[in-house]
Amino acid sequence: MDGIEAIVHLASETGTGQSMYEISRYAQENVQGTAELMQVLATTPGHAVQRVLLASSRSVYGEGAYLRASDGQRLTPAARSAAALKSHQWDPTCPDSGEVLQLVATREEDRTAPSSIYAATKLMQEDLLRITCDSTGIGYGILRLQNVYGEGQSLKNPYTGILSIFSTKIRRGLELPIFEDGLESRDFVHVSDVAAAFAAALARPKAPDTVINVGSGRATSVLEMATALARAFDATPNTRITGEYRLGDIRHNAADITRLHDVLGLEPQIDLQQGLNRFATWVQDQPLPEDLLAQANAELKARNMMG
Repeated sequence: MDGIEAIVHLASETGTGQSMYEISRYAQENVQGTAELMQVLATTPGHAVQRVLLASSRSVYGEGAYLRASDGQRLTPAARSAAALKSHQWDPTCPDSGEVLQLVATREEDRTAPSSIYAATKLMQEDLLRITCDSTGIGYGILRLQNVYGEGQSLKNPYTGILSIFSTKIRRGLELPIFEDGLESRDFVHVSDVAAAFAAALARPKAPDTVINVGSGRATSVLEMATALARAFDATPNTRITGEYRLGDIRHNAADITRLHDVLGLEPQIDLQQGLNRFATWVQDQPLPEDLLAQANAELKARNMMG
């Protein structure tokens, strides 16, 4: 890091499903790897680093924020239990009244409650960065990325990146298997909007010294996304709702991006269909990967991580 004034920390093992049975590897790579970086920053005299930005994850929220319709109470429910998922009770419910809760956008100050090992390691990365930077006077920014997609992403990892998985199936003329009831949602944000957020956090005179959600601010169901992706490939949507589920998956995801605007002066520039069209154009120039989803799912089932 000689002569380096700013660091953007993107390195991480990803994949919720894998993390649930490769616990030590995720802890070693994500937590210990970040600890090594912080150790150097804290103990190297005279280094030039003035700012560190971390790519964190919306997964640290767990299920995120919901409303109880009966009284408008804002809640952050616990992770869905294995028993609830097995009985196809997909939506989080109020632990007191039992009523189904309604999704609202998750704010940075909402409770963090990781529901996977991956998420727990990302939250630990945040703490390691924040505490070290606070104690050493180094500026920092923690960008909690939502579901990032776009040109250049890996098309080979069947454990992460639903657009990669579905794009391979569309190119091979296969059906798209959708977990749960297809209405589970994610906040899909294009990689160019993510890059813009990091650039803005680097360029501002003072480091943000806070957590910032980076997303589109819109929840899109997986079924809706799959249909839009098929359109981007000029293909007829061929979806099948499987009723299957993975332990550690959240039900819904939508970010409150007020702070993204207020602190970094940004609004998302790429809407979902535009981003999917760009993604599809890029994908069709790439080698056609193997379809490894069935193999990956079989491994999860063998480890009792999928039902």
